[in-house]
Amino acid sequence: MKMVKTLTAVAVASVLLGGCQATSAERENTQTVAVQQKNLPQVDINYETFTLDNGLTVVVHEDRKAPIVAVNVWYSVGSKDEKEGKTGFAHLFEHLMFNGTENYDDEYFGPFERAGATEMNGTTNNDRTNYFENVPTPALDMALWMESDRMGHLLGAVTQDKLDEQRGVVQNEKRQGEAQPYGRVWGYLAEQTFPEGHPYSWSVIGSMEDLNAASLDDVHQWFKDYYGAANAVVVLAGDIDVETAKQKMQKYFGDIAPGKPIKKTEQWIAKRSESKRAVMEDNVPSSRIYKVWNTPPMGTEASEYLSLLSDILAGGKNSRLYQRLVYDEQIATSVTSFQYARDVAGQFMVMADAKQGVELERIESIINEELNKLLTEGPTQEELNRTRFSTMAAFVRQAEKVGGFGGKSDILASGAVYHGNPGFYAQEMDWIEGASTADIKTTANEWLSDGDFTLFVEPQPDYAAGESMSDRSQLPDVGDLPQLELPELQQFTLSNGLEVYLAERHDTPTVELSLTFDAGYAADAGNKSGTASFAMDMLNEGTENYSSMELAARLESLGTQLSTRAGLDTSTISLDTLTVNLGESLNLMEEVLQRPTFADEEIERKRANWIEDIRKEQARPQSQALRVLPGLMFDENHAYSQPLTGSGTIDSIKALTRDDLVAYVDTWLRPDNAKLVIVGDTTEAEIKPMLEKAFSEWQAPTTAVPTKQLDAPAPRSESRVFLIDQPGTPQSLIIAGQLAPSGTTEKADLIDVTNTILGGSFTSRLNMNLREDKGWSYGARSIWLDSEGPGLLIALAPVQIDKTTESIEEILKEYTQYEGDKPATADELKKVIANKTAKLPGAYETKSALMSALTDTLNKGKTVEYLEAYPSRVSSISLDQVQGEAKDLLRTEALTWVIVGDLDVIEEKVRAMNLGEVTILNETK
Repeated sequence: MKMVKTLTAVAVASVLLGGCQATSAERENTQTVAVQQKNLPQVDINYETFTLDNGLTVVVHEDRKAPIVAVNVWYSVGSKDEKEGKTGFAHLFEHLMFNGTENYDDEYFGPFERAGATEMNGTTNNDRTNYFENVPTPALDMALWMESDRMGHLLGAVTQDKLDEQRGVVQNEKRQGEAQPYGRVWGYLAEQTFPEGHPYSWSVIGSMEDLNAASLDDVHQWFKDYYGAANAVVVLAGDIDVETAKQKMQKYFGDIAPGKPIKKTEQWIAKRSESKRAVMEDNVPSSRIYKVWNTPPMGTEASEYLSLLSDILAGGKNSRLYQRLVYDEQIATSVTSFQYARDVAGQFMVMADAKQGVELERIESIINEELNKLLTEGPTQEELNRTRFSTMAAFVRQAEKVGGFGGKSDILASGAVYHGNPGFYAQEMDWIEGASTADIKTTANEWLSDGDFTLFVEPQPDYAAGESMSDRSQLPDVGDLPQLELPELQQFTLSNGLEVYLAERHDTPTVELSLTFDAGYAADAGNKSGTASFAMDMLNEGTENYSSMELAARLESLGTQLSTRAGLDTSTISLDTLTVNLGESLNLMEEVLQRPTFADEEIERKRANWIEDIRKEQARPQSQALRVLPGLMFDENHAYSQPLTGSGTIDSIKALTRDDLVAYVDTWLRPDNAKLVIVGDTTEAEIKPMLEKAFSEWQAPTTAVPTKQLDAPAPRSESRVFLIDQPGTPQSLIIAGQLAPSGTTEKADLIDVTNTILGGSFTSRLNMNLREDKGWSYGARSIWLDSEGPGLLIALAPVQIDKTTESIEEILKEYTQYEGDKPATADELKKVIANKTAKLPGAYETKSALMSALTDTLNKGKTVEYLEAYPSRVSSISLDQVQGEAKDLLRTEALTWVIVGDLDVIEEKVRAMNLGEVTILNETK
């Protein structure tokens, strides 16, 4: 498929320059746009479709680059199919689909974890419900057995106990969402922007009252109404062909009943002509404006044109509203816009966060002004070209994966379900290709000139179920799983001493690079907290040859993504570019690394937004707790004592100077303190000369690289409790932290496996207790922070507030039993080992995943051979080792508890538990 019409350089020059003599800057811009059009990527997702006699549609895409198959099952049912008073059923039933079937009445994730499945989940939106997983090819029969079992053999396993359990989980999910800043907005927007009775006038998750009223008969009827074979599409993408798919799909799905005829909601745009306004008060860190227009649904030219317009208006750094609100006038900390395309209707949305003290009316005035300019003048050709190219570049990256959110199976499934055409993406791209500035202007005037809120039969075919061909008495055997095979890692050194590691992968025309420095915000020790993160973030905010906006525009015109960031132990400059633009993109990477200007006005703009982001961190329970925890675990001068977010404190950011930023870059960003890992469509012969040229001036200074102080502090002997007040919140956040070994330890694999059983997976003990058994939490887990220096083991559980102390008791019980009278079992260990080894061949499907694994391995002083040997190391871990490690690892008697919640509700009960000394904690500036 031809993705974008090609414009000649002459035509582009005529549009951009209007017949005037070009300046050197204009000529460069003309050449950029011409190159941009010439180099537009093309994506063609091959597929074949067939339909079983029961009406089940099957789409097959063959992609043999990895030994995995994406299984993606879409049911044409979402919250729009609910009735008022019975909202939330689509999402509630999605949860029930994971709780066992008539022939496998156990947790759905178990067989998949043992088989090494990845990207496994289920989601519900207004229009559809889907269930998906990527499995190693030998596990495909198991996956199809499981998916067909819950499509055709579910109801006998949906009991009142399971309904009550998942009702509680969903309600905790709702509480968790509404406890977040702005968490109540989306339900309110749905009510206010669509008329009563419109299928989008209620939220997907539904109301608490409707969820409480859901009966077992109700949910059984929901399954009978919507989960028939004729109302579903199954996409198989990856290591599979059509003939194999036909045989397997008939075997497992052919005997499932087609289901009832479905009444579909017709298109109902509900465009408004009058303006409407509302004010909501909520516990949020800053003021925010939402502007919403009702627009055409997905699958229309107008929807695609409005999507392009949203990017031009507020789609990134080079958009009109970002430049006005965030960059030039600096009265907003963020602004975004998007076309929310759905099946029955669409919505065009703009939202912006105000800086402290800025009236929202001022921001609204600028939004209206810039939108009116677009309505009057339309976008420029340069804006359209740039946005079109970045849209195509994003689609190329999206289509690299066979499964998961947004991968090729999702693309094909959405086309099949919404439009009756798996290849509908080609029509959408043709619309984008053919869009003109006049098209966008006309569409904008038709749909966005009024009606703002400032806060959709055919007879059912004669389907019949086929003869049963599948043995439902037992799961199919997965068989021999594929072995991990990584591409050869080539190593060479540049003339400036920089170590380079290259893994060739030529499946898509992209190259990704990660330049990692042994620095991170651990390097802030003894200096101002937040320096590393702030300095790294400032690198792309202006260089000697490009302003911040010019750099953003140049990257966008090349379809290149360049990011700079600091983690705890490392600082990184990453590049993701199309192969055709590799040389030019490397030049921009060099520009950011060696020629940042740290202009005073850019520092001040960034500083103001940074401080607002810290306030937002302090308003969110999880980030608030992770900000204070390190300071409680490590001494004040330890490299790890600062906020785990890396953002520093308000006072430290206020005190940062340009000299601090320059000193950080000069001290730490040097070739003798770095590794460059490259994965993608290039060779050593091609890229080495490019690197030598780009980094010829980058040399190591004569001074030594400083040493970070990463000594392990003395372990504590007593537990203590720190309480953080968040009045009115419906949830408490519980964190239990303790010191743990470094990620460089030789027993890292053992610690990881030990933690996975305790709290590191969906079926871990903590999550099965607090979420699945008790229904008190949407999800509980434990995390091993495998840092370069001393690590941390953290249990984390957001729970309903009236179960705070009970949840603490359950966490303690799981810890105590795990190291005591209920240690890890052989079955638990077998499941974890199976999952961690079987999923590896598909785990490195994308370049970014492979690059991340290689970078992490090299940073820990290991080799690619060490990474390749991971399956054998993990498989050799014994049950005695895990049980012994649990006793060595856990410090139940000396936990540091950080609990965020409404202290009027929980403080007295927490104190009565006598966990240890209790301190009320207020984070300092």
